[in-house]
Amino acid sequence: MFAPRISVIVPTYNQAEYLGACLDSIWFQDYPDLEIIVVADPSEDHTHTVLDDFSWRVKNEKTSFACRLENDGGISRREHPRYPREGRNLRIIENKTRIGHTPSYNKGFKAACGEYCTYVASDDLCHPLMLKQLARPLINNQADFAFSDMFIVDDNMRILRRFSLPDYSFENSFCDWYFLGVSKLYRLKLHEDFGYFDESYTANDHECYLRFALKGARFLHVPEVLYSVRSHIQRKTGAHGPENQEKLMQESAELVQKARQASKSR
Repeated sequence: MFAPRISVIVPTYNQAEYLGACLDSIWFQDYPDLEIIVVADPSEDHTHTVLDDFSWRVKNEKTSFACRLENDGGISRREHPRYPREGRNLRIIENKTRIGHTPSYNKGFKAACGEYCTYVASDDLCHPLMLKQLARPLINNQADFAFSDMFIVDDNMRILRRFSLPDYSFENSFCDWYFLGVSKLYRLKLHEDFGYFDESYTANDHECYLRFALKGARFLHVPEVLYSVRSHIQRKTGAHGPENQEKLMQESAELVQKARQASKSR
């Protein structure tokens, strides 16, 4: 399969507990050419140590498996790198001061070299076939932006519910509410043509992808669960605190009204 490079942006701040598993879930994607760009704000936890450790492990760590029973009864093991290296490129950008998630998205996308791109929250997990499945409609020129269903999980990875999104239409995805979710892959050229994330928004993805849609981008829903989103019910701090959530809902309501007005004139 023709496989253009995919750039995955991972903004992170105070997510050391989850970051390693998130990066593993991207590294072990069933896709041959990935660029992983971590954009890290200076955290109060041990995020820096997690990133240093991950960088060392992808270059040096080895593992092994039992591969042969010898005639003397011994068992031989075959050693190999823990992390496959072919088709993988890791870049870590550490901000000197905290700039926030949306500027970190933009910093990562502006540094990206892939033809396709996405961002992944550093406490979420990508399922192994996510990028392969979402890349297919882009490669086949069926869409400019593909998105999938998701699991909502707790901190113990117990599944709380499946979030099944509607098949795409402008009305389904933007006029009822915002229904694109966070499991997505799209052409980097959309940012180059139509702009990056508006840093004044909390509902930054909603605003950005509505802008893409209004400019004529083609969207396609892949009805498979390809991503797990961690619930923030027990972690209502920072970006998930009450004030930010209220701002997020207000902005999304205004963007839905904007989409409804645009739909009337289409």
